[in-house]
Amino acid sequence: MLITFEGIDGCGKTTQVNLLSEYLRKKGVEHLVTREPGGTKEGEKIREILMKEDLTPLAELFLFLASRAQHVERFIIPALEAGKIVLVDRFMDSSVAYQGFGRGIGKDTVKRLNAMAVKGIKPDLTFYIDIEVEEALRRKKVTDRFEEEKDFLERVRRGYLILSREEKERIVVIDGNMKPEEIHRKIVEEFEKRWRDLS
Repeated sequence: MLITFEGIDGCGKTTQVNLLSEYLRKKGVEHLVTREPGGTKEGEKIREILMKEDLTPLAELFLFLASRAQHVERFIIPALEAGKIVLVDRFMDSSVAYQGFGRGIGKDTVKRLNAMAVKGIKPDLTFYIDIEVEEALRRKKVTDRFEEEKDFLERVRRGYLILSREEKERIVVIDGNMKPEEIHRKIVEEFEKRWRDLS
């Protein structure tokens, strides 16, 4: 089972990845936690470039896709084939939201390129933790170049919400203004329901 966590920085998704991992560990469920960009040695090097360099929108997108292609083939697919649950902090929807909507490349273009990078796999379940941009910026301790403009983040959030409506069977929208333990409870409830359906 492939479970992904999405949202603009500051929404609390990384906290929720760790909380679900701890929940699975206590239940004795074998799983792996990873992130994008990154997840592999090569992907972490690409992450450094993405976070530091001033890239054109297309160059940025292609680097994300390169990291994802390596990640999927070398890490995610082998883990899924071994019967493990994989938790990913950001995945394909991030590119659609950030580069497709935020950078203006276009949703359909990014989706087509994503399809090549992920080799046909798709998350079984995605948690999109939604908060308003002002709240996200208030929570952020360190600003990186992906969080530099309010208008940019508004476009990213709009993209996520559009994706959530289009793929409502896969993407579960969660109010990020709730307390972390309340968000975790909702995530566990949804996970258990989907896990039973797949078992």
